[in-house]
Amino acid sequence: EPEPPAPSGAQCVEHDCFGIFWAARPFAEASAACERGGGHLMTVRSTVAEDAIALLLQNRSGRLWLGLSLPSPCTEPAQRLRGFQWVTGDSHTDYSNWAPSGRRCGERCVTVSRELRWEQGRCEEPADGFLCEYNYRGSCPSLPPAEGLPLSYATPFGARGGDFLALPPGSTAAVPALGLELRCDEDGDSGKLRWGRATPGAWPCRLANGGCEGACGEEGGRPRCACPDGKVLGPDGRGCGSPCAGAPCQHHCVVAGSTFLCMCESGYRLAADGSSCEDDDDCAVVPRLCEQVCVNTEGGFECRCHRGYEMVEGHCRPVSHCYEAPCEQRCEDVPDGYRCSCFPGYAVDPRVPARCLLHCNRSQCPAECDPHTRSCECPEGFLLDDDAGSGQVCVDIDECDMNYCQHNCTNRPGGYECRCHAGYRLLDQHHCVKTLEEDVEGAYSGDFGPQTPVPSRTPPKVEHLHPGALVGIAVGVLSAALALLALGYHVAKKRCRPPATMDYKCSGPHEKEMGLQPVTSACAT
Repeated sequence: EPEPPAPSGAQCVEHDCFGIFWAARPFAEASAACERGGGHLMTVRSTVAEDAIALLLQNRSGRLWLGLSLPSPCTEPAQRLRGFQWVTGDSHTDYSNWAPSGRRCGERCVTVSRELRWEQGRCEEPADGFLCEYNYRGSCPSLPPAEGLPLSYATPFGARGGDFLALPPGSTAAVPALGLELRCDEDGDSGKLRWGRATPGAWPCRLANGGCEGACGEEGGRPRCACPDGKVLGPDGRGCGSPCAGAPCQHHCVVAGSTFLCMCESGYRLAADGSSCEDDDDCAVVPRLCEQVCVNTEGGFECRCHRGYEMVEGHCRPVSHCYEAPCEQRCEDVPDGYRCSCFPGYAVDPRVPARCLLHCNRSQCPAECDPHTRSCECPEGFLLDDDAGSGQVCVDIDECDMNYCQHNCTNRPGGYECRCHAGYRLLDQHHCVKTLEEDVEGAYSGDFGPQTPVPSRTPPKVEHLHPGALVGIAVGVLSAALALLALGYHVAKKRCRPPATMDYKCSGPHEKEMGLQPVTSACAT
């Protein structure tokens, strides 16, 4: 490949450099020459690029290729770029400066002259020269002029001269009077582009302050750099940086004048080497740091509790047995356990102490209703009163109307109580038997007491008497009937006609108990 040609002139701005080449080439050859130098034909997207062209031309006549070519068969005069495309593959621009022309077809490329107007032409016909563009990540400003110290710059794309406004990375500045050559390169600490050299230390102070970031002074004819308080010279002997830059401190570095000190975070102490940090055993350093148990951790500590206790807001509290209790509504801690209780209107279910059932000790109570389903519940022994209007009132069931008791019945809220006549006692919850003479005198006829079921129990069903009890009752009734029969026969013999045959009938509440009752005949009148 041929070497890229050297530009006849060049100019740079912050990130871009432009070179002018006076060589008659067709468009394709000019584009290839720019690419060999690391750039491409110039794109003029703003007035900044146009100003660079005016500076490079300096009133010289001739046509120069720009980086515009026509990819479509014909031009489009209504568009800003008239259908042309930049050599970078896009059509973006904020600027155009076309010379008047109509619609053109065929292979077309664009040139610019000293009038700065863009003109269309045939790509295969050579122009008088071409403009190349080079893009960089930044630039170094030109060195300030110093009396008696002429400068000569050289760019990476081959341009040379002494009147550049900015220089791209890799450019050099030669100072023959000092035998000095500087290079535009990245600073090791900041990463910014600046002029420097491989040899550390300052160069003569009259040229760009000797390259010093701080002050430049010459003692005994030898230039030296100095930094302000709190900063020290960097490895190149020209830049200034913090004393902590590159310090070996494990945790924190603190500037102390022109040196530094290492410090550790809380819970650590500085090791003997002055830079490493070691963990402090906080549990050993501070007595009674925790209420019960202290566990040292890396850089701190952790408080814990003994078994049976738990941490609550930084304090150890006994673990509540209610956390795992199955109580349905309420729970209270008691020694070595817990006790379930219920909200008002509920009572503990004696069969399942963890459950709560509706309970009422009055004859009328409000019902428990679900606002979503509108279904209501009543305690055991109560029913919803359909005549209450709202349907949310529970009324007590009168179990005495159901003839559960053999003799007397007393209704209670949610239950009832069976009692026996004088001379009888309760055999079970509902039935009475005659009190024998050997029973204790004065025994209460209702030994079973009130039958008020707990809220979870429903009124029991009527039970049949044991067959033995029925036989005993039948024998007693038969004996009494025979005695009365004999007495009646004796009286009737004297006063009435002979009695008719004695009849018997069966009776009992709801036919749940069987008994014989005599039916006596009337006396003849």
